[in-house]
Amino acid sequence: MSPHDRRSLARRRFLGAIGAGTGVGVAGCIGDGGDEDETGGDGDNGDDAHPNEPHISEPGDEPLELSEDQNCVVCSMTPADYSDWHSQLAHETDERAIFCSSGCMTAYLAAPAVDSESVGAWTVDFETGELIDALEAHFVIVTDESGAGGDDVMGLNPRPFEDEDDAVAYLEEWDAEELTEDDIIGFDGIDADVASHYRPGRFPEE
Repeated sequence: MSPHDRRSLARRRFLGAIGAGTGVGVAGCIGDGGDEDETGGDGDNGDDAHPNEPHISEPGDEPLELSEDQNCVVCSMTPADYSDWHSQLAHETDERAIFCSSGCMTAYLAAPAVDSESVGAWTVDFETGELIDALEAHFVIVTDESGAGGDDVMGLNPRPFEDEDDAVAYLEEWDAEELTEDDIIGFDGIDADVASHYRPGRFPEE
């Protein structure tokens, strides 16, 4: 069964329980008590450290192999545990940012912790389940959590596709809200407005 088929099955199976599924996903990321200051929220923690600072320094413009000792720079979850969702980014200055999901990647891109160009970025194709070039990907910006079916990491994430035709076809498949081709964006279109749909409070805002 393909990742897309698994998601479709999960969407049908868990639609009735979406409220509970979303609550668990968010609680797992925020942690006990939901103190966002500890995880890069919008509170003032009294220092100048960027909340989403990359943890890895390694040169190159190819994706890293993920391991259990790597954490998402946005939410601290383990990207290796989310093979259908994980993403990563490499800066020109060798810093690497690893994410559990495309949604957490949007929070990083809304306010990057490193003032350096991206030499590579990768995410998982929603249709094929394969790692693809995020710099060339087409992201469908879904915003209604009721259509996620409890299958998303952290509640809701944009849907990345390598093939633009697959992204367009997905517009008809997503029936939680009416979407148009204007809701398909490229990597360069990911900004604070986009990130606010997925990880509000997880990136510093000007």
